[in-house]
Amino acid sequence: MTSHITSALFLALTLASTMAKAQYGAMDGEWPTYGGDLGSTRYAALNQINATNFSELEVAWHFKTDNLGPRPEYRFQSTPLMVGGIVYSTAGSRRSIVALDAATGELLWVHRFEEGQRAAEAPRQLSGRGLAYWSDGEDQRIIYVTPGYQMIALNAANGQPITDFGQNGIVDLKTNIDQEVDLITGEIGLHAAPVIANGVVVIGAAHRTGGNPRSRENVKGYVRGFDVRTGERLWIFHTIPLPDEYGFESWEGDSASYTGNTGVWAQISIDPVLNTVYLPVEAATGDYYGAYRPGNNLFADSLLAVDLHTGERKWHYQLVHHGIWDHDIPCAPILLDIEVNGRLIKAVAQPTKQAFLYVFDRENGEPVWPIEEMPVPQGDVPGEWYAATQPFPTKPPPYDRQGVTEQDLIDYTPELRAKALEIAGWFKMGPLYTPPVLSNIDGPLGTLMAPSAAGGTNWPGGSLDPVNNILFVHSNSSVGNLGLVQPYPGQSDMAYIQGSAVSGPRVSAGAGSSSALDLSQAVANRERPRSTRGNPPRGLLVDRLPLLKPPYGLFTAIDMNQGEILWQVPHGRTPDRIKKHPALQEIDIPQTGQNGFSGSLVTETMLVAGEPQMTSDEDGTLSAYLRAYDKLTGQELGAVRLPAPQTGSPMTYLHNGVQYLVVAVSGSRYSGELLAFRLPE
Repeated sequence: MTSHITSALFLALTLASTMAKAQYGAMDGEWPTYGGDLGSTRYAALNQINATNFSELEVAWHFKTDNLGPRPEYRFQSTPLMVGGIVYSTAGSRRSIVALDAATGELLWVHRFEEGQRAAEAPRQLSGRGLAYWSDGEDQRIIYVTPGYQMIALNAANGQPITDFGQNGIVDLKTNIDQEVDLITGEIGLHAAPVIANGVVVIGAAHRTGGNPRSRENVKGYVRGFDVRTGERLWIFHTIPLPDEYGFESWEGDSASYTGNTGVWAQISIDPVLNTVYLPVEAATGDYYGAYRPGNNLFADSLLAVDLHTGERKWHYQLVHHGIWDHDIPCAPILLDIEVNGRLIKAVAQPTKQAFLYVFDRENGEPVWPIEEMPVPQGDVPGEWYAATQPFPTKPPPYDRQGVTEQDLIDYTPELRAKALEIAGWFKMGPLYTPPVLSNIDGPLGTLMAPSAAGGTNWPGGSLDPVNNILFVHSNSSVGNLGLVQPYPGQSDMAYIQGSAVSGPRVSAGAGSSSALDLSQAVANRERPRSTRGNPPRGLLVDRLPLLKPPYGLFTAIDMNQGEILWQVPHGRTPDRIKKHPALQEIDIPQTGQNGFSGSLVTETMLVAGEPQMTSDEDGTLSAYLRAYDKLTGQELGAVRLPAPQTGSPMTYLHNGVQYLVVAVSGSRYSGELLAFRLPE
């Protein structure tokens, strides 16, 4: 009997430890996976750096990435890992892998892989957002995906390829993908870090922008699981179903056969106890015109749960039906255990571009709070197929502005208000899910969409305090113009792509591609009649000021047991173009926050996030700041100067009794650098 009790206790402790790794933060002072844990909480139970000393932080070490590639990188988005006293990161324009001493930043080893033209043609270049670490207690490996979409396994001790993984350490991800993909020019890659659980490596897929695709036909972004020891493919999930698979009927005609995209370019989360992978799936080809893919289009814009070992679908929920707004699911689902009305729920929360937080029971996919199908505006673009309803969560409430009305336009002065009304008058305004329009020189030029395709929450995602069950999410409160125009001859075989009647279609690297098929609807002469009511605007600025009122960037704290917003604060100092604008010098403007993306970190004592823009200090120096907030109130606790904006999400670790906080910074004039902070010795 004693032996039986001991075994049961051991099993319970083992399961508790595994669950902790999934959703209760980074363990043992390390940061072993991109999100801190497999549940993407970005939480570490460390408190050496706290409210009383955050502003005293000093640079412990820094690592410049300029020489890791043929040119410096100015968009460094990595979140490093720290395991066993070693920091691992992708770095540089070639996406090299570096191992650094956690105390000093000294370079221990570097791995460089040359892909030649394959990398030059890649849709997702530069250093990407991170890598994965795996160990069975003896073998230690780094797994990453190259710009050319090859998965490489390295010995974590010395950076050498694991020769019995794939072919000499490499798995070509453009092969064994259930479709033909050109090894050089095939439009598929990945920025996100791989994720590993229970011996399975899960790999998503990303493509070029879908606003102006070269063709209605594209590579499909299937998701796969691989054996971490051998590189063998274990399973594949067809995010656009095959004829005998669930969801195929949601693609009318033969659209499932040629439509592409629907990859998972965001970070993936895993519950290793439930053996479930949570996949945030992007939109289908193209982002704003879906006439060639009539139907709801599963599994585009869906949160999808599949079995870790087989890839079989467990459940799904489509967040946007037949997306024509580029409302990709952009970031990692966050796993958390909540108590709602006295009921304990293993939940998954998904932040989105549209500033909704969708919350589900992660075991069965049932919404924690009702999600209602509501009628949405219909459009009149020729050939388009429109979904009659879209799903609206009843809780939590939206955490940023949705849709555009005249009340949202700036009103600092009567003159600016009048100009804002004039500019907005050229566009169609309406609630969330107001569809795109054909851009016309006499109006409307497009649909004003808020949040924009780059608004709401993007790839940095959110973070979680699992002790208090508070979820923190940053949102970019921006507005975009959804206009459709006919492409230039040879640019695309789509009837319409994103663009404006004022400036024409957006031009991508695909313009003039030989992949264009049917150009019968393309326009040979781009001239259009001039308007009789004045010159149309070429952008969404009012005398160099944003068209919409602030705030422009927010942090929101959401009580996940109640489904209610706990607090909101503008994140980032007021930009110079606003605080120095001549028309605003006599006006007291509260802190506006900043447009852009801000990843966050939660510790035992605070929320930490860096600013996405540079602004002027009192002495004229341009700076960005790493800021700390009280988790319960949003009060700012301290700030540390950065030489460039935060462009990667922060992480923290404890090494030799010292807590370090590391963040990637870069900008238009500042090449990529890792900065590690600690308290003064």
